[in-house]
Amino acid sequence: MSTTTEEKKASHPGAAATALKREVVLLLAEDDDGHADLITSSLRDAGVLNEIIRFCDGEEALEFFFGNGSSSCAVPDTPYLLLLDIRMPRCDGFTVLERIKKDARFRKVPVIVLTTTDDPVDINRCYLLGCNNYVTKPVKFAELSEKLKKLGMFLSIVELPKL
Repeated sequence: MSTTTEEKKASHPGAAATALKREVVLLLAEDDDGHADLITSSLRDAGVLNEIIRFCDGEEALEFFFGNGSSSCAVPDTPYLLLLDIRMPRCDGFTVLERIKKDARFRKVPVIVLTTTDDPVDINRCYLLGCNNYVTKPVKFAELSEKLKKLGMFLSIVELPKL
């Protein structure tokens, strides 16, 4: 009896663990459509094919985590990573970061601040609020694209916690 490639993969000792491992869902809180498209395409170019959920402002990001007074849209046992802009309408990234990191359900969600400001006061504030990394978006398109590809490569090798 011949064994198919899929049967061989399924019989591999680590296959069950790999099959149960949930893909990291990337959450992108970015109000600028052009930046959001560039971030998404650069991550795709770097080989990051994970689901990306985009929020157009901080309020949408908070609704995902906390609902609008009811329940969260975040799925238990799913690893998330939030790419967070600071300067957004309705609710800024500082507020989003602070609320997520103060809540026991979400504090271990990694947050990478991805913003145009390189003000040391803002950088320090984000780290004090609990961001995991702070990445400044360069003004030049080519530099931003290259930085995002490197971010994508980084994301493809790190292990992230589940909710």
